Amino acid sequence: MSKNLINKYVWLVETLYKAKKITLKEINRRWTQTELSEGEEIPRRTFNNWKNAAEEMFGLVIMCDKHDDCYYIENRDDLEEGGFQRWLLNTMSVHNTLLENKALSGRILLENIPSGQDFLATVMEAMKKSKLLEITYKGYWSEHEHTFPVAPYCVKLFRQRWYLVGNSINEDIIRIYALDRVLETHLSDEAFKYPKEFNPEKYFKHCFGIIHDENCHLETVKLKVSYNQANYLRSLPLHPSQEEIECNDDYCIFSLNLRPTFDFQQEILWNGDAVEVLEPLWLRKEMTDIVKRMWNNYNKTF
Repeated sequence: MSKNLINKYVWLVETLYKAKKITLKEINRRWTQTELSEGEEIPRRTFNNWKNAAEEMFGLVIMCDKHDDCYYIENRDDLEEGGFQRWLLNTMSVHNTLLENKALSGRILLENIPSGQDFLATVMEAMKKSKLLEITYKGYWSEHEHTFPVAPYCVKLFRQRWYLVGNSINEDIIRIYALDRVLETHLSDEAFKYPKEFNPEKYFKHCFGIIHDENCHLETVKLKVSYNQANYLRSLPLHPSQEEIECNDDYCIFSLNLRPTFDFQQEILWNGDAVEVLEPLWLRKEMTDIVKRMWNNYNKTF
């Protein structure tokens, strides 16, 4: 399937999603305004082919209301829930937008993404074929690289980095590897059996990011957030469990149910004095100790 066709399918789904209900005439009006169209309308037969392909690609059901001849996505909830389909559509839609605006490349500033995606295809192939991976890995805190077999269970994207979650065969323990720390990887001939009891979403359900630490117990964390900063947490929650339980003109209080691991603590610090930990007390004390150490660092006389 050519990239050009995929771009067209993505455009169609995005147009249907934004419009909620739309006629083929209006679809064509919007289509002819894009560079992809080259000024040509979509013949009905071609439209039906695109519709069928888009349904298969994104797992959607695109229907036509005979009363007003409008097309709509019947299971749009699948996109609104923010899972794999929504992420895939968003990513490909951004790709389309950038292609449509290549003339503005000097005015579009993007973030650098580490090279972990170089090995993503090999990891996906191993997952699909249930084959072990031989990876050569050098962690951030390691002086030497190591080569060992891993049974790949799933991958996770967090803060512009791809991570591999898998069973380290030599240790028989689930570990998480940053793909940008992988130096080399090969698909093994040896197969593994994906454990039915392993559920990626459940595994990370109570995690803030990529750290899964069983020794860090599940807690109800309460955060006191400045009134203005609260808007950021509302628009982009720290965790799916986040709830706003109190608000006034000065501050708001949010409650989260998660494991307050190191990466979560770093996120709290990133917000500076706009976010204060109220509960649990051990976490509040931990944050206090970190802030004190920071103060000692900055209070030195040069």
